[in-house]
This record gives sequence, C-alpha cells and structure tokens, in this order.
Amino acid sequence: MDTGMLFADWHEFVHFSSPGPQPTILHETDTFRALVAGLEPGGRILPHPERLALYHVLEGTGTMLVDGERHALRPGATVIVPAGASRGIEAATRLAFLAVRVGPEPG
Repeated sequence: MDTGMLFADWHEFVHFSSPGPQPTILHETDTFRALVAGLEPGGRILPHPERLALYHVLEGTGTMLVDGERHALRPGATVIVPAGASRGIEAATRLAFLAVRVGPEPG
C-alpha cells in the first residue's frame, strides 16, 4: 500500500520561468499528474486541449482561457477544465499554480 505524500511548502518546488513554465511533477501515474508551476509576468501557456484538470492559483494574477472564455486568476482561484477543452494561461504578475490532471492522456 502506498503511503501519503506531504509537500509542506510549495515554494520549495516551484520554478518561475518565461516564456513558458518549467513544471515540477509532484506525483504521476498513467491517469493522474499533480504539479506546481510558475510563470514570470508575460509568461504564458498557449491554448491546447488536455485531459480533465484542476488549476489552483497559489500566488499572482493572470488570465486563463478555456475554450475561448477568459477567467481572471488571483490567489485562491480554482478553475476546473473538462477533458478535451482547450486551455491556456497568461501571467500578469509572477504567477504560481497547482495543477492536477486526471484520466487518460488525450490521443
């Protein structure tokens, strides 16, 4: 049986970068991936389809585009994106987030 995993301080794992993220994978299986990532101001993730995902903003502000709809990001905001939906992120300030993806990789 697997034991739980504790990540006491996300600051130890996030790497801020631009123009795109350099995520730190916290845990990964065939159908699950948890990661933290950071973007410098102006950094972005171009819109792309992906599996079901949850994004939780840890610090900073920006915008998330989900199938053409813009969502304002701020600390504490959580966005759940359905499988197959296009999503992208643009950082207005230094932005850190936790992402959890579940289900099979899009094929």
